[in-house]
Amino acid sequence: MYIDTSQTTVRGKTYTRYLLRDSYREKGKVKHHTLANLSKLPPHVIMIIKAALKGEMIPKDQAPDIDQVCVHEGPAFGAVYVLAALAKRLNITAALKQSPYLRQILWLLIARIIDQGSRPSAARLAEDHAAKEVLGLESTSPSAFYRALDWVAVHQEDIEKQLFKKKYLTDVPQLFLYDVTSSYLEGRQNELANWGYNRDKKRGKMQIVIGLLTAPDGDPVAVRVFEGNTADPTTCLDQIKILADKLGVKNVTLVGDRGMIKSCQIKELQAREFHYITAVTKPQIESLVKTGVIQLDLFDEEITEVSDGEVRYILRRNPLRAKEIAKSRQDKYRAFRAKVEAANGYLKEHPKASADIQLRDLTAYAAKRKILTWLKLALDGRRVDVSQDEELLASEAKLDGCYVIKTDLPADVADAETVHARYKDLTKVENAFRTMKTECLEVRPVYVRKENRTRGHVFITMLAYKVIREIERCLPDRKDIPIGETIAKLSRIGLTRVELGEHRLYRVQTPDLANRKLLKQLSVVIPKCIPGFGMEVL
Repeated sequence: MYIDTSQTTVRGKTYTRYLLRDSYREKGKVKHHTLANLSKLPPHVIMIIKAALKGEMIPKDQAPDIDQVCVHEGPAFGAVYVLAALAKRLNITAALKQSPYLRQILWLLIARIIDQGSRPSAARLAEDHAAKEVLGLESTSPSAFYRALDWVAVHQEDIEKQLFKKKYLTDVPQLFLYDVTSSYLEGRQNELANWGYNRDKKRGKMQIVIGLLTAPDGDPVAVRVFEGNTADPTTCLDQIKILADKLGVKNVTLVGDRGMIKSCQIKELQAREFHYITAVTKPQIESLVKTGVIQLDLFDEEITEVSDGEVRYILRRNPLRAKEIAKSRQDKYRAFRAKVEAANGYLKEHPKASADIQLRDLTAYAAKRKILTWLKLALDGRRVDVSQDEELLASEAKLDGCYVIKTDLPADVADAETVHARYKDLTKVENAFRTMKTECLEVRPVYVRKENRTRGHVFITMLAYKVIREIERCLPDRKDIPIGETIAKLSRIGLTRVELGEHRLYRVQTPDLANRKLLKQLSVVIPKCIPGFGMEVL
């Protein structure tokens, strides 16, 4: 790192320009990168920086009075600088360049990774981290952040399109993964809040529905937020339109979970010459067996294939999953027997209690636990007897561990193994949901009520997930370490503010060995100092 000095004469007046720069090699060529413009600093401050970079001492008669130099503890720097640099590398900054709220949006993204919370909490977090020094963030009022969410929601489709085009300049994916989740809300005032199938098993909580579309490697392409009572197949149509109309991709194969891609969605896909890979539900498997399209003896640990016209069915039995289901069924049976014994004990201790009511309640409980179909429940006097019907139990267990994948992809395009592997790739979307919802990004609590701001909040969370993926890609040796620990470690790299009269500069603290290793793996070079008016990595 060095200070590059040049002079320009305009109309007889000479101007001196000072740039803080570093140099690096790329494909054998030496290139230079400008970190900051120091021209506005006073000459003696520039002299101090130049000497410090060279490791030299300033002559005593040229040095400023030491009593005039004040040194203060500055904000945390490392995490903000690294995350901003990664956002720029991923073209997120470029996609947001036209926004009047560029700095607020980037800070909301970075704050989501550093310490999840509301917009007011993001404003408070900016006081402890170098948001102003790195991003040039001046306004940290919550109202500015809310306006940023509104802008993001309105321009979301354009941002997604820019990111997609920049990443896939020539090699556009031909396969996309799609799945849906729900996120419960603490209040009931959100404009998208509604009652629906709650995947988080939170009773009494309204929710929103989130649909995520990703590329084959799990990198998010688009995200949409729906009302809490929106059915999964309905959300799928929206993703088909995104691929066809917004991103302009062709010959696409959409991979969705069972129940996601149904007849209506298949017709829409075929109308656009798209293909699909999905799974078949258990009742549908039973129907296929009854009609003779597939036979039970075809299910095996090895993958087999059956064709019915243009539709291909990929069959497999997972023996480990079959054992898990069988064990779960027996665990439920043992727990139910304990409940029956407790009911018999109650009947014995209370002669006036109704045995018929006990039988009715136990029957309802067994039906709720989905074990009634293979049980025998009867009264023997005032005692309830329970046993397993072995024939019905065998019928119930015949499809344990069995699953069927359905596709209209021609066999010469993708064989059975490939189709099976692509369907299993849906775990990448599940991992994205897990990261966005519960691990380190925590999309909930949502903390906003308006529809646009809810969509903006979820979209910024998706952008933050793209940055998280880049960190994971660069740090494979830390895959078992929570991202939060890595961010906390980087945050230890702080700034020291040096003041001389009305002038100031920031000295970046020297990273320790662990952080130097992290920075090298992330391919991020941090400056040694930055000017007092701040720098920008935008």
